[in-house]
Amino acid sequence: MDHLDALESQSIYILREAFHPIDRLGLLWSLGKDSNAMVWLCRKAFMGRVPFPVVHVDTEKKFPEMYEFRERYTTEWNLTLIRGVCPPLEQIDPTLPPAARAAARKTAGLKALLERERFTGVLAGIRRDEEGTRAKERVFSPRGEAGQWDFRDQPPEFWDQYKTDFPPGTHIRIHPLLHWSEIDIWRYIRREKIPTISLYFAKDGKRYRSLGDQDITFPIESSARTIDEVITELETTKVAERSGRAMDHEAEDSFERLRADGYM
Repeated sequence: MDHLDALESQSIYILREAFHPIDRLGLLWSLGKDSNAMVWLCRKAFMGRVPFPVVHVDTEKKFPEMYEFRERYTTEWNLTLIRGVCPPLEQIDPTLPPAARAAARKTAGLKALLERERFTGVLAGIRRDEEGTRAKERVFSPRGEAGQWDFRDQPPEFWDQYKTDFPPGTHIRIHPLLHWSEIDIWRYIRREKIPTISLYFAKDGKRYRSLGDQDITFPIESSARTIDEVITELETTKVAERSGRAMDHEAEDSFERLRADGYM
């Protein structure tokens, strides 16, 4: 078993561990590389299908290529898609910095969707190496009634023994990719030939490493036009993955405030 096999096996184990005890499960589908890899892993874990809905919390400000991808692969992968719409910016906490405030629309949209659909748990494609606050996460992470996250009150997880028996009414976030890195994801995409949005590849000397809303996400300087070239770039780059996300350049506590309030 090589490194990617080991990562895949652990993620499939987590997915099956979540599916068994959680009666109403959804998969958060952001349309980016990580959540597409997670959809792929679900299809492997459950005999070629995703046996629960995929959820797109739509800010209605994504790139056209992302919406085209969503429409195509909802059909090709035979997904049950649930779409939630985010509230207007005027309804969001005005004390947040501008980009974080725009991103907080997604949190509010997710909360409304969770209340409407009554999901007991949702699968999210976050990774520990993405951002410092996410490094504090657990694989099975209990949340408050409104989706709040208290990083100081999380269950221990030793030797891949996950706590899955939470009190009735607990909302759970499950993170099957927490142990992956960015370059792992790209190597897995290459091996498995997972469809990928073209924005990740360089055009006119720029590409996106992380995809979000058009108005708060920016490309990086890059000449990587293929998956192999992206992997080669990642083997030497010192640039942070989320360097193109405007909110990551605002006040230091902005991201943690969003995460504590339920941000993905």
